Amino acid sequence: MANQRRGEIDAELDGRRYRLCLTLGALAELESAFGDEDMLALARRFEAGRISARDASRIIGAGLRGGGNDLSDADVARMRADGGVAGFIDIVARLLGATFAGDETAAKASPADKRDGGDEGAVSGPFHGTR
Repeated sequence: MANQRRGEIDAELDGRRYRLCLTLGALAELESAFGDEDMLALARRFEAGRISARDASRIIGAGLRGGGNDLSDADVARMRADGGVAGFIDIVARLLGATFAGDETAAKASPADKRDGGDEGAVSGPFHGTR
């Protein structure tokens, strides 16, 4: 079972359960891939809520590698999630919530929660206590 206090989540891809975690190395990988200068810039990018399929593949791939799985972004791009695209979005939202918000409530928040203007379980900023 994933330890959300360490930023871990569990996700099912291709019918197999994986542990994902955006470790410091995984975050550095994403900074490089997205051309961001630091973690705050990376967090702000994700907070904007506009993530492409390629972005999702990179985020999930980095999380899988951070969780100890030897899978490339190309491997991830070929995988399937329950619920299709919505399933991938859920994985990305939970992973980013666990990484940047650091609590169970934020890890369960979905993009729809933020879009609908609801604040229950919403993440207020990229890092705990920020806006």
